[in-house]
Amino acid sequence: MQIAMVGLGKMGANMAARLLEGGHDVFVFDRNPPKVQALVDQGARGLDSMESAGQQLTRRRVAWLMLPAGEPTESALQRLGSGFEPGDILVDGGNSNYRDSIQRASRWRQQGVHFIDVGTSGGIWGRTAGYCLMAGGEAEAIEFLRPALETLAPSPTTGWGRVGPSGAGHFVKMVHNGIEYGLMQAYAEGFEILRAKPGLELDVHQVAEIWRHGSVVRSWLLDLTASALAEDPSLSSVRGWVADSGEGRWTVEEAIELDVPAPVISLSLWMRYRSRQEQSYAARLLAAMRQQFGGHAVKPANGNVEPV
Repeated sequence: MQIAMVGLGKMGANMAARLLEGGHDVFVFDRNPPKVQALVDQGARGLDSMESAGQQLTRRRVAWLMLPAGEPTESALQRLGSGFEPGDILVDGGNSNYRDSIQRASRWRQQGVHFIDVGTSGGIWGRTAGYCLMAGGEAEAIEFLRPALETLAPSPTTGWGRVGPSGAGHFVKMVHNGIEYGLMQAYAEGFEILRAKPGLELDVHQVAEIWRHGSVVRSWLLDLTASALAEDPSLSSVRGWVADSGEGRWTVEEAIELDVPAPVISLSLWMRYRSRQEQSYAARLLAAMRQQFGGHAVKPANGNVEPV
């Protein structure tokens, strides 16, 4: 099928390349011309601008966005859709809030344009392994996208599907990312316990490799953990600063709104916040309180323990 890919970051560029390899007619656009040229060299065609999509694409037009959530996505939708006609399809494959997707679908429906929200997972490995695609929106429009979805997915019959009406795709992806936070935190804590144990001479990379086969905790995340530990078991080259995409926050907010207890996901989110603090004010206050009531030793900013 013919499809435009807008936003050629780590995932968007690889998705466009996978579509090209699958034989699709791919148009590409990005603010960075070298990224566009790299895909043109692989057989894609460049969009002159987002506004020109209506003229350069033939009917029925399809544009797939892989852009940051919020204003970048909203602005691009308006620019792309300015030349779209009833029956054309706009796809948001980024990490947008599902509430925004519901509203966008309603607005575009008034113009006869289909808006499909597709939660997309796969990271930098998706080009070779395929992407997990969670689509929300009208069944007929998603069915029209089937050729592209089958190409992007791990196989034509696995790793993709319509999960519900508008907003459902991004809602499912939001919860997916919340679960991801919890899994990652559990692995991180477990391996820190292994590494902290004196006397047993544990090789954490060896343990990861053993667990990868036959263990009930085996997973792709564990495979990636083993790969990272093979390169640097002490992780001395990595700073313990962990960002979040926003979807973990939204998952916790949704759990609160729905009265669903989600302690693991919630605590994993708080740990990401903690990782960004060079010096925790709360931790310093705890140390100061212990000093005040018990005369306990404190460690000043220079790192030396000073008994009181």
